[in-house]
Amino acid sequence: MVLPKLLNICLTGNNVISYSGCMAQLFFFVVLIVSEYFILATMAYDRYVAICHPLRYSSFMSLKVCFWMLFTSWNIGVLEGILYVILISFCTFCGSNEVDHLFCDLKPLIKLSCSDTRAIERTILGLGTIIGFVPSVLTLVSYIYIISTILKIHSKEGRHKTFSTCSSHLTVILLFYGTVLGMYMRPKSSYSMDQDKVLAVLYAGVIPMLNPIIYSLKNEEVKKALCKINHIYFKIRLC
Repeated sequence: MVLPKLLNICLTGNNVISYSGCMAQLFFFVVLIVSEYFILATMAYDRYVAICHPLRYSSFMSLKVCFWMLFTSWNIGVLEGILYVILISFCTFCGSNEVDHLFCDLKPLIKLSCSDTRAIERTILGLGTIIGFVPSVLTLVSYIYIISTILKIHSKEGRHKTFSTCSSHLTVILLFYGTVLGMYMRPKSSYSMDQDKVLAVLYAGVIPMLNPIIYSLKNEEVKKALCKINHIYFKIRLC
């Protein structure tokens, strides 16, 4: 809902969006962001079980457990999206109708409202803090145990091989958490719409495009294909 509209604006120059379209964009954006938070936390727990309890992995991470983790992640995202849309629908928009952002996000919509939004802002901050705290703690605790287990491995090769199984996931976590927390958890005194636009491009556009590359770099077939392309490229250049 975000990138297709941005591409349409870039190609056609038509930056008009209906109120219902704006609410739909906000809903799907919140659903995907919140769901990704919990899915990344679930993946961190999966890595913890695989590294710290490898012999019990099949019982801890059965198909049923994986299904319910994924189901819960998406349901929390949907509920959060519905709540945010309901809260924003209470706002009154009676002045300018220009959203000073790349898409219909919470902060620019609240800023655009001409009604008293203090209660709504406090509610959104409370919900965001709770929703962000749970997966962040789960991810942090999982990696504390993972790193502790890796450090107990005596051989350097063993430590490197074990760490490489979660390096891709850790890279995505740092990129995603860093940009989202930098955007939504900054003090109000340091709020800047220009900075928010840059961060929005990173986590809404750049990071999703990087994810397949980051996760596939440890794949041996992908590595061989990249080396082959690189070899052919330099061979052509030298000729």
